[in-house]
Amino acid sequence: MTEPLDFRHLRCPMPLLRLKQALHALPTHTEVIVLTADAGALRDIPAFLRQAGHELKSQTTDSAGITQFCLVKRV
Repeated sequence: MTEPLDFRHLRCPMPLLRLKQALHALPTHTEVIVLTADAGALRDIPAFLRQAGHELKSQTTDSAGITQFCLVKRV
């Protein structure tokens, strides 16, 4: 994917729900970037990825509180 999924304006649980929808529509092995400012997403997204069998490549949070997840859809 070239454009990141920008969920910075959404609050829990919407970033996770939108990510699930997006992953469902994507082919396996697609790399996805997710942006969020929601504190709940810091625990929800990694937990979901582990449970669903996807790969979390990186997770970084900048000084403005925006977290970027880089992941790969595996199943």
